[in-house]
Amino acid sequence: MRVNTVKALALMCVIMMLAACGGIRYSRVSDDIKDFHPASIGVLPVDEGAYVEATDVADGIIAGVLQEKAWFPTVVPPDKIRAEMIARSDVQDMIVSYLDKLDKLNFSDPELSKKIGIVYGIDVFLVAGVDSWTYTTAEGDKVARVGLSMILVQAETGMIVWRAGHHTIKDYWFIKPDLQDLARTVVGEMLDEMPH
Repeated sequence: MRVNTVKALALMCVIMMLAACGGIRYSRVSDDIKDFHPASIGVLPVDEGAYVEATDVADGIIAGVLQEKAWFPTVVPPDKIRAEMIARSDVQDMIVSYLDKLDKLNFSDPELSKKIGIVYGIDVFLVAGVDSWTYTTAEGDKVARVGLSMILVQAETGMIVWRAGHHTIKDYWFIKPDLQDLARTVVGEMLDEMPH
């Protein structure tokens, strides 16, 4: 009887340890936020990097999942942000300059982020990038892989409130998994970790 109890406890410990290993690859919330409950969020057009097939798809998925979660009364989707950038060169220059500084200097320019917030009427905005969006092989197996990184910026101050990165890999034999479905899973899991 005692041996079975020890085995049962050991099995429960292993299950709990494996469950604790779940979750996204990384997620970090700024220590400086208190009573953080923005009413509006914008999703900047996603940097798809080398994965052109994710162009105009990944950011739409992010905006769609945000709208489904209904955490924010206002979600400004990337197509509206993109439309304003096309209509106004000053807005395009402002966003390109902000993203350039963020990418090359790891500097969230508070002056530019504040202007972005004013132009779009948003409290925070999400900057996302595609880390992987592909069908490939891993250790001889065919796999579908989608990976994203996200940064949440408080528009008023330029403070980076949250950073996260996550990916999912699904192996297959004949029928390729839909990368957009995988992306929805990745986005949902990531946004569950985002402060709101």
